[in-house]
Amino acid sequence: MLKVLTNALEVEDLAVGFGEVDVFKSLSFSVAEGSALAIIGPNGCGKTLLFKALVGSIRKRGEVRWREGVRIGCVPQKLDLERDLPIAGRDLLVAKQEATKAKEDLAAILHSVGLAAEVARTPIGALSGGQFQRLLVAVALVGEPNVLLLDEPTAGVDEPGTERLNELIHRIQVERRLTVILISHDLSVVYRYATNVLCFSHARSWFGPPRTLLTPDLLHEVYGGPVAYHVHGA
Repeated sequence: MLKVLTNALEVEDLAVGFGEVDVFKSLSFSVAEGSALAIIGPNGCGKTLLFKALVGSIRKRGEVRWREGVRIGCVPQKLDLERDLPIAGRDLLVAKQEATKAKEDLAAILHSVGLAAEVARTPIGALSGGQFQRLLVAVALVGEPNVLLLDEPTAGVDEPGTERLNELIHRIQVERRLTVILISHDLSVVYRYATNVLCFSHARSWFGPPRTLLTPDLLHEVYGGPVAYHVHGA
């Protein structure tokens, strides 16, 4: 009998490797519908590979089970696209709309991420880092996803822009009732916005609420040294 999932995602004993070498293994966790999961860990532990395994774009061992009816929008860490190409942000939105046969109002999506129509008509190479990341969020929202995967969405954005972008992502999650899975190196953001944290290295993994996991001792074990972060309002 087919199991009916109550969570948006359930992962059991997941492993990804190359040849006989595992990048990570034995990952098990679940993501409740409407919650926010933050994925943290040292560089090279396989966080982006985990995203690829979740969407089925690489070979894996173990189980990845998405709830029926899940529609995934992805915000990549970087876009494999030359920024000097003579295309505008709206071109990317229209291409995604045509590919997904979506019917949404693109102007409304741009407004939801804080981009004016004239910005969307600007060549992507002329956009600031923050504007370009907001554009990638807008592209991910085309097709009315109910799950959003974000791979370090504030990479390359200055500090004020980073804070505004994190607040934007949280607002969109609440307004659209999205399930969010986020890779981040900003532990302050993880502590503030995540429902749960998946923290892993090559050898071990931990899963639980940020208040439980983001302790000096555990972070020292994961990152191999002291890790400090500031909690707003603390």
